[in-house]
Amino acid sequence: MANDKERRLKIALLQMDVRAGEPEANFAKLAAMLEEAAALPDKPDIVVAPEMWNTGYALERIGELADPEGSRTKSILSAFARKHGIHLIGGSIAEKRERGVYNTAYSFDRQGRLNAAYSKIHLFRLMDEEKHLLAGDAPGRLAVDGETAGMMICYDIRFPELARKLALDGAKVLFVPAEWPHPRLHHWRTLLMARAIENQMFVIACNRCGTSGDTSFFGHSMVIDPWGEIVAEAGEEETMLTADIDLALVDEVRARIPVFEDRRPSLYAD
Repeated sequence: MANDKERRLKIALLQMDVRAGEPEANFAKLAAMLEEAAALPDKPDIVVAPEMWNTGYALERIGELADPEGSRTKSILSAFARKHGIHLIGGSIAEKRERGVYNTAYSFDRQGRLNAAYSKIHLFRLMDEEKHLLAGDAPGRLAVDGETAGMMICYDIRFPELARKLALDGAKVLFVPAEWPHPRLHHWRTLLMARAIENQMFVIACNRCGTSGDTSFFGHSMVIDPWGEIVAEAGEEETMLTADIDLALVDEVRARIPVFEDRRPSLYAD
C-alpha cells in the first residue's frame, strides 16, 4: 500500500436473519442490505455477509436449494462490488458442484473480480453438516487492497491451527462468516478474541440472527483488533454493524510482542 491512509478501512457487516429453505427471500434481503451499505454517508471499503445466507441450514433439501457452481451468487455479488467499488466478502453459500454441495465463501475485489473462494474445511457434526455437505481441502487466502487476509467459516474458529497457518502466510485480517447459535455466545466471543490475540491480527466476524426451527442465532457480529480489544459488536437484532480499522496496528502489535519470531515450531510437531 502506498501510504498509511490507504491502510485504514471502513467495514460493514450485514447481520441478517436468514430464512431456511427460502433462497428467493434471502437473495432479496441480502440485495437490500447491500444497497443500504453502499448508500451509507461514509461508504465502506469492505462489506461482509454471514454464513449460508442463501439457504440457511435446510440441509435435508440442500441438493435442490444450493446454487449450481455458485453462478447466481457470483453474478449478483460481482456486479455489486464493481458498481460501488467495494470489496465484498460474500459470506458463504450452499454451492452445488458435480461431486456434491459445499459451504463456500467468495471474495470479490473492488473491480468485481472473484479473487478467492474458500470451502469450509471443518464440518459441524452437531448440525449434521457432514451428512449433507462436502468439506473443502485448502485454507482460505485472499488479498484486500494489496494486504494479505484469510477466510474461515463458523466452526473453523475452534481450530487454532488453521488461523495460525493463515497468519504465518501473512494474513493481517481474518474474515469469519458464521451461523453460530445459542447457547454458545461465550464460546463465540472468547474464540474470536483468542484468534485475534494469538495471531495479532484483526478478526472480522459476521454472524446471522433470527431463528430456524428450534435453533436461535444470537448475532453479536464483531470486529476485534490485534490486541484482542472489541472495536464494535452488534446485539441480537438484524442490523448493519460498521467499524473502522487501521492495518498499521497489526505491524505495531507484532513488533511490540514478537510472537512469530519467538515460535519454536520444531517442538510443536507430533
